[in-house]
Amino acid sequence: MFMLRKFFTKGELFLWFGSIAIIIFSFCIFDRHNYLTLAASIIGVTSLIFNAKGNPIGQFLMIVFSLFYGVISYSFAYYGEMITYLGMTMPMAVVALISWIRNPYNGNKAEVEVNKISSKESVFMWIITLIVTVIFYFILDHFNTANLIPSTISVTTSFVAVYLIFRRSPYFALAYAANDVVLIILWTLASLYDSRYISVLVCFCAFLINDVYGFINWQRMKERQAQNQLCIEQ
Repeated sequence: MFMLRKFFTKGELFLWFGSIAIIIFSFCIFDRHNYLTLAASIIGVTSLIFNAKGNPIGQFLMIVFSLFYGVISYSFAYYGEMITYLGMTMPMAVVALISWIRNPYNGNKAEVEVNKISSKESVFMWIITLIVTVIFYFILDHFNTANLIPSTISVTTSFVAVYLIFRRSPYFALAYAANDVVLIILWTLASLYDSRYISVLVCFCAFLINDVYGFINWQRMKERQAQNQLCIEQ
């Protein structure tokens, strides 16, 4: 606990443990059986608080979360989510983990160096995103994916997020926040059929709050790193 207090602020610890408390509470109320969902939710929200600090541990935990979440998505025929997380998010998290480890800020392995992508690269990203979205639409349609349009939009936001997190751009957190909104809609629809999925819904509400904070903190990191670089150059 002492090490956590040195690395995280009081506000971050409150956000982290508060999110876990809400997830456990919703699990006890609405589920009480699917412990895989509970484990995935806790691992996921923990990965986000480490990602918000630019710590590679967050990417390792995202790999584990993607595996668990893929299984959960399969249980409700959300094949888009399953394919997205197992076939895209998890492999990209591996690539991002390598990228973050290789690009520590000023030799500090607990914080990645913030990167800025060019306008040309942004155009390239959106072209690739469009191609991926179209391909996945037909794949998901072939597998009779539940709630096809929201599932396809989830693929779009997920791809943008994993691309930006690999490139160490602060905007990855906004892309994940957009993805959280889509997933809140998806699991709200699922909850109408089975109240156990309310615990998954609550999980992504917690994710949304954490991703918004992640974007705010990465902006702070970017400014601090830029100021430090300016001082070094002077």
